[in-house]
Amino acid sequence: MNRTEFVFATAIILFLAFCLGWFACWLLHRLTRVSKADMGELEQMAHALHEAEDTRDRALAYIEHREAELTNQLHQSEAELRAAMEGLRDARREAEELRAKLDS
Repeated sequence: MNRTEFVFATAIILFLAFCLGWFACWLLHRLTRVSKADMGELEQMAHALHEAEDTRDRALAYIEHREAELTNQLHQSEAELRAAMEGLRDARREAEELRAKLDS
């Protein structure tokens, strides 16, 4: 094998390697590309995810608001209960004083 044959053989081998690499790259892109139907489905899923996140955020805001209202109502009820118990205590003391006056 002389020098010219060696150069041609090397050139053919390199060209075949290039063609094989190009074909492998094309095949890989062909098999892994995303179709338009898949893109539409992905966009639909993304839209549904955004709606779900918005719904979750609104639900959390409503829960926080409702919790604040109920806490406020609880504090008001506790204050009313304390006032009623104090009034009852005063009424009992006054009744005891009146009974003591009536007895003496």
